[in-house]
Amino acid sequence: MNKRNTIQRQMVLNTVTELGNHATAEEIYQRIAEKNPQISKGTVYRNLGVLAQERQIRKIEIPGAADCYDHIPQTHYHVRCVKCGRVFDVDMELIPNLTERIGDAHGFDFLDYDIIFKGICPECKKAGEKNTKSRESRNEAGEKNKEGQQGNHENP
Repeated sequence: MNKRNTIQRQMVLNTVTELGNHATAEEIYQRIAEKNPQISKGTVYRNLGVLAQERQIRKIEIPGAADCYDHIPQTHYHVRCVKCGRVFDVDMELIPNLTERIGDAHGFDFLDYDIIFKGICPECKKAGEKNTKSRESRNEAGEKNKEGQQGNHENP
């Protein structure tokens, strides 16, 4: 029985690594179930918890959304797109001694932290620019159509 759990745990770890995109537990389960329909959702969720506890993966708690799992277990920063909800790694060095500085100021014993910035990803930004241009084109066409209709009313 222990070996079965180890095989399933390895399957979950491999899937988190292969996806590499801060997937939710549901997305990880769906990917595994495509190849292994006999696996239960509970097995995947349980193994995600064990892997996160063992620090083989990182669980990222997203306020107001499903938790996601990162194949990079070391502390690093993330950014979440406010349009599509996807989570990305932020490529920057950690703030040195951050937990010590906060701990000294507030008396906490910090164990770990996740910093999640908010922003708009390049894909959503690009889509937004297209939508803005499309709206502007429709508005211009509407104005021209409106002017044409006003002209038609003046000359019956």
